[in-house]
Amino acid sequence: MLLYKIEEFNPNYRQEAFDGEDIKGLDVYAGNTDEKIGTINNVLVDETGRIRYFAIETGFWIFGKKVLLPVGLCRIDFDAGRVYATGIRSKQQVESLPRYEDGMAVDYDYEEQVRGVYRTPTAQASAPVEASLPLEAPRVIETTASVSTPPPVATPATYDRDSYTYEQEPALYQVNEQDHQKLRLYEERLVADKTRQKTGEVAIGKHVETETAKVSVPVEKERVVIERITPENADMAVNPDIAFNQQEAVRMEVYEETADIQKQAFVREEVNIRKEVERDTVETTETLRREELNVDTEDRSGVNEGNLPPKDRF
Repeated sequence: MLLYKIEEFNPNYRQEAFDGEDIKGLDVYAGNTDEKIGTINNVLVDETGRIRYFAIETGFWIFGKKVLLPVGLCRIDFDAGRVYATGIRSKQQVESLPRYEDGMAVDYDYEEQVRGVYRTPTAQASAPVEASLPLEAPRVIETTASVSTPPPVATPATYDRDSYTYEQEPALYQVNEQDHQKLRLYEERLVADKTRQKTGEVAIGKHVETETAKVSVPVEKERVVIERITPENADMAVNPDIAFNQQEAVRMEVYEETADIQKQAFVREEVNIRKEVERDTVETTETLRREELNVDTEDRSGVNEGNLPPKDRF
C-alpha cells in the first residue's frame, strides 16, 4: 500500500483537514506527560487520503532520529500546540524503531518493523515467579491442594502482506474521537473599517469674456512742401542751354506710417487646484458577547486544569 506526504497528496490539507491550521511543527510529548520528545516533521497518508503516520523529528532526545508514529497512538491538542504520543512509553522503545528518512519508500516490511514495536503484547512472556519463603519459616506441604496450571500463552496475531489492511489494527490506525475532540469558543470583537463614499463634486472650468479695448498708436506721415524763394544770384546770367533743359525734374519719395494692430494671447495668472484631507475620529459603543468554557465532571482526577482559566478550575 502506497503512502504519500500529505502536502503532495493534497496541497490544501491545512484548510480541508485541520481548519486552516498546520499540524507540522507541533511539539510532541511522551504519553500524557510534559516530556518533549520532538516535533511533527511530516504526515503520511494512504491512497484514500487517510492519515496513517506522523513523522517525528526527535531532535536532541535521540540525536536527530526520525521515526514514524501511527495516528491511532497520539492525541492532538491544537489549542496547546501539542501532540501527545500515547503509544510511546520509553526512550528505548523509540530507539528500537527503524529510522525514517524523507523520500524513502515505506513498504510493507518497513511498516511491519514499525508496527512490531508499537503492538501491545497479547500475553506475558512468562508467569510471575512467587517469592521464596524465608529460610526459618516452616515448610507446609498440603497433599490435598490442587496443582494450578499456568495460563495459556496467547498466540500473536499473524498478518499477510497480500491481504493486510489498516482496519485490522484499529489500535494503531483508528482515530479515537474521544482523544481528538475540539470545542471552539467564540467571542465578538469590534472590527473597525472604513468605506469611501462620494459626498459631492466640484467642477472647475474656464469661460471667455469679451470686452472692447482701445489703443492709441502715433503715426507719422511725410508730405512735400514746396516753397518759392528768390535766389540770391537772381541778377546773374546763366547759360540758356542749361537753363531751359526740358529733361530736368525732381523726384522725391513720400512715406507715411500705418497702424498695425494685432491680438496676441498672454498668461494672465495661474490657478492651482488640489484637495486637502481633514481627519476626524468617530467613536461608537457596542455590546460584545463571548463564550466561556464550562467544565462539569464527577472525576476531577482526569482533568488537567493547567490550561483552564482560573474561574473554570475546581
